[in-house]
Amino acid sequence: MSNNIPSAVKKIIDREMLMALKTCEACGSSFNLGEPVVLACGAWEGPPKWIHEEEAVFDAENNTYVERKCYESRKVLD
Repeated sequence: MSNNIPSAVKKIIDREMLMALKTCEACGSSFNLGEPVVLACGAWEGPPKWIHEEEAVFDAENNTYVERKCYESRKVLD
């Protein structure tokens, strides 16, 4: 994994984020204080969303995080 990941796309859930975010778009689970999250694109419509880090894959080619299921489906199609 690259050390050049901008801090704007990888964070630790703090109180403010916990109040704003209800559930992870990727897995449907609630967020907990202190969990690592990343701003990732996925199969949902709209802009990238905050999801649990373990539900994402870092795409070094595009320097972005992608939801794991979405990333794996893209690799099957390639």
